[in-house]
Amino acid sequence: MNKKDLFLAHRIYLLLGALFMTSLVVSNLIFQKFFYWHPFNITIFGANLFEISVGILPYPITFLITDLISEIYGKKAANQIVITGIFASIFSMAIIYASDAVPATSWSPVNDAKFTSVFGSTVIAVLASMMAYLFAQFIDIQIYHYWKKLTKGKHLWLRNNFSTFLSQFIDTFTVLLLLCFFGKLEWTKFAGLLISGFLFKVLMALFDTPFLYLGVYLFRKRFDLKVNDEIQLY
Repeated sequence: MNKKDLFLAHRIYLLLGALFMTSLVVSNLIFQKFFYWHPFNITIFGANLFEISVGILPYPITFLITDLISEIYGKKAANQIVITGIFASIFSMAIIYASDAVPATSWSPVNDAKFTSVFGSTVIAVLASMMAYLFAQFIDIQIYHYWKKLTKGKHLWLRNNFSTFLSQFIDTFTVLLLLCFFGKLEWTKFAGLLISGFLFKVLMALFDTPFLYLGVYLFRKRFDLKVNDEIQLY
């Protein structure tokens, strides 16, 4: 690969990393709003399909990006993005904690009570999300490359979906477990939200598969990569 192509590959990698970290941090900030989507009149353990946190909306993007990076840049590059995302989450949590600690002025459009109501639970949420994220993303990458090696780079849909299904279940389970443990959600909602959240993520994983194929196709065409070829950044 010539210097021009390598420089472009670096820029795309940084752009994907920026999208990954933005999706991750934003999902931690907006998690307290829950929305509903009722395509089916089904109730599971007291929870309707689907009544879930809006924080789940940007989160599948992170798995799509790590799968794309895993496919094109390799396992090491994907792990680096995950580690960077952890530091981004910790840093955002520190900023929010400091902002919540300082007193608001009498004329502030957002007073202390309102700010704490919206962002006060973010520290616990980020802690729960980071722990779940740490387990889920590394497992996703590990399983993805296991299937990639086993299939010799073929059957992209298989490793994309099977790695995401397991890792998303671990993520959903861990987040809800910690939020219930810290009293942010009632235990009676645990089973219903777990199934509802996981099924929604499964649908999102199936939905993003064509986008992964498109991304891999564009990368291979632009950088003249064959099946199982990876771009070595360093």
